[in-house]
Amino acid sequence: MTIHVGIDVGGTFTDAVAVSSAGSVRGKSLSTGDVTAGIFGALEVLQDRLGMSNDDFFAEVERFVLGNTIVTNAIDQLKFARVGLLTTRGFKDTLRIARSARGEERDPHDLAPYPSVVERRHIVEISERVDAQGRQLVPVDLAEVKAALAELVENEGVESVAVCFLWSFRNAENEKAVGELIRTSYPDLPFTLSSELTPVYREYERMVTTVLDAAVKPIVANHFENLEQRLRDAGLKVAPQIMQVHGGFLSVRETAKAPINMFNSGPVGGVAGARLLGQRIGRQRILTADMGGTSLDAAAIIDGELRILPRARIGEFPTSLTAVDIESIGAGGGSLGWIDGRGLLRVGPRSAGSNPGPVCYGRGGTEPTTTDAALVLGLINPDYYLGGTMPLDGDATKQAVAKVAEPLGLSVEAVAQGMYRLATHQMANAVRKITINRGHDPRDFTMVNFGGAMGLFAASVAQEVGLEEIVVPANAAVFSAWGLMHADAVYTEVRTTPWTFDQPAEQLEASFSELEARARAWFEAEGIPEESQDLIREADMKFAGQIFEVTSRFPNEGITEELKEQLRGQFVSDYESEFGTGTAWTESEVLLINVRVRALGRSDTAELGGDKVVTIPQEIDQYERQIISPATGEPLTVTVYRGFAAVREAEGPCILEEIDTTVYVPEGAKASMNDEGDVIVSLRSTRRLQA
Repeated sequence: MTIHVGIDVGGTFTDAVAVSSAGSVRGKSLSTGDVTAGIFGALEVLQDRLGMSNDDFFAEVERFVLGNTIVTNAIDQLKFARVGLLTTRGFKDTLRIARSARGEERDPHDLAPYPSVVERRHIVEISERVDAQGRQLVPVDLAEVKAALAELVENEGVESVAVCFLWSFRNAENEKAVGELIRTSYPDLPFTLSSELTPVYREYERMVTTVLDAAVKPIVANHFENLEQRLRDAGLKVAPQIMQVHGGFLSVRETAKAPINMFNSGPVGGVAGARLLGQRIGRQRILTADMGGTSLDAAAIIDGELRILPRARIGEFPTSLTAVDIESIGAGGGSLGWIDGRGLLRVGPRSAGSNPGPVCYGRGGTEPTTTDAALVLGLINPDYYLGGTMPLDGDATKQAVAKVAEPLGLSVEAVAQGMYRLATHQMANAVRKITINRGHDPRDFTMVNFGGAMGLFAASVAQEVGLEEIVVPANAAVFSAWGLMHADAVYTEVRTTPWTFDQPAEQLEASFSELEARARAWFEAEGIPEESQDLIREADMKFAGQIFEVTSRFPNEGITEELKEQLRGQFVSDYESEFGTGTAWTESEVLLINVRVRALGRSDTAELGGDKVVTIPQEIDQYERQIISPATGEPLTVTVYRGFAAVREAEGPCILEEIDTTVYVPEGAKASMNDEGDVIVSLRSTRRLQA
């Protein structure tokens, strides 16, 4: 039996899925400070549910994909290694100057600087210069570099070095010389060259990306090598693969070269899985909502395609990374309820995480979370959490909520409902950002929701935004881990290549061909068979006079003079899809800025039959329970269906209670289950009720 395994290390739980010809089984384990312990805990659950010993299980594993939060947590919490930066003389304050516009605030007295990743005294200016055409005007002064490294490493104790010279994306010789000096003088010192990581223009975003990568390298330096060794010792025969921010995975060896690409690796797996689910159920426009312990991650899939950003924001930082467009907010199952300085109830962004976690977990938490609020409202059965294997402490939960309720002069139930509604409102705003704010009508989308807590909130979020249908996958509690296995291996090469349509087509073709040669070398190094290989050409273009670009897909058959008008028309179409019909400056010159090649090694996991979800044995029951309505705050009697597969259809208000997933279906909504075990909730009639 061939087994593929996906692991998603979250802030509260570590999720695991094993796919074989028999279907997919799932398991959860609490995440711990030792990430490896949580992974092996989840693997033990899989082995138990498959009825296999450790040796037998690992002997059958032929693919092992991991999504993790190491880099995400480091950036979100601003916990970095001590990093030094070498930059061109005269550009020491690029990170401080940044971009003039920072959000909606225009008062310079209220502008908040971006968080500092590298201390100013650890930024050293180096004598070197390359011009905009890539001509080396001043060779790098290696003696100056050597002195700077000695000061940074031996006196200042920096643990990593970033190198970002002006115009190095046009000519990397000066940066390469510095890299060679570091390798010979300090062979154990991690470093990042901007010309290798992100050879594109805009020195600020390029410098931010380079510094972030260098700042997280020491944090992950030995982690994956140690994990890989422990898995090998346990019997794993294949090399683990790590999910990346651009929507595919890479080997541990490739990941170590640029660990910044692991940001959001777990949530990306969920988006990849939702795309496949949408294809299976015939939905081309999908919104994803992934609610974990610390955050909600939302994304849009349009016409079966993930939205890819050429300049992704990583945490608070604008970067030049190519990444799946995911909107993240601090609204998870562990988000804390609190009272602000105005005496108003707030939820998040602070989280209880996995340690101590929500108060109801009984692990030392004292501040109420959204999970605690759901328990007070009666949406969660305290005796059936994770199938009864993790009983919840209802009394301690009410006491914690009371600490917030008393200063407000409200009841415990009123505060719990307020926390629920605040979290719902925040999640609805995240959905609006990826739809309405980008010119899309949310009513045209189906929302696929997953993550341990999302089923409790999904219908309420959908009602607020105006969605008419939500889908809860059969393996919703571990859906990101399932999606990891179904993602493709992805390798991206991008380079700034200024070009206009009055220049020869062969110049542009030469640039694409150069990147494709590197992509094919990667196919060969990774052992990806030819029948699984796919190359995608893209270009970032804009109208003359504009600041930012729009990405268009180019044909693979080669750029010729005859194709120019077709390419121009494709850009205009893509531009108006983004900004609206008639917005294109068709009389203006079109400038091509970056060329990009994405190499895809197509996944074969679906061929194992992974869409079939093996049901976890549980008792079948149907009973009534008194809850507090999340919408009105009034007492409400609902029917609870434990083991919904035995019913398959129900009308709200009701609760679907599975071992690792609970779904709240509001009044007027209808829930049904398809043959694959996915729950589809229709909310069409609830819009009339709300009106």
